[in-house]
Amino acid sequence: MKKAFKIVTNNPLVKETLENEYHIEFVECSYEEILRKVRNYIYEGYELLTHPLSGSVKPNETPYKSIMVSEKKEKLDSRSMEIIEYAIQSCKKFQFKSDKYAPEVYEDFQVVDLKLIESAIPSAIF
Repeated sequence: MKKAFKIVTNNPLVKETLENEYHIEFVECSYEEILRKVRNYIYEGYELLTHPLSGSVKPNETPYKSIMVSEKKEKLDSRSMEIIEYAIQSCKKFQFKSDKYAPEVYEDFQVVDLKLIESAIPSAIF
């Protein structure tokens, strides 16, 4: 059963693990591009439901990010707008490192991102 939110992600593990239960929008792109895609949704009237800088992994140190937004458009949410714009600016402050890791590290980053978004789902359902 699909819930009243969608998860925008570039993480193939999130897509594979959650797509049968939740609305997943999978995009093959960079961390910053996911932030920009979510920003576009926010400007269309979708509400940000998870913080785009959640977790302790700095932007551009991980290639994967999953962000939850409302399923339906409402009015422009100024708080969501501020948060996503701050996240994009923060992303630019960090050197891009996610292309320098061994292959197994990418799997670890996928698992971390999956666990972060899974932990947010119960609060979005209620």
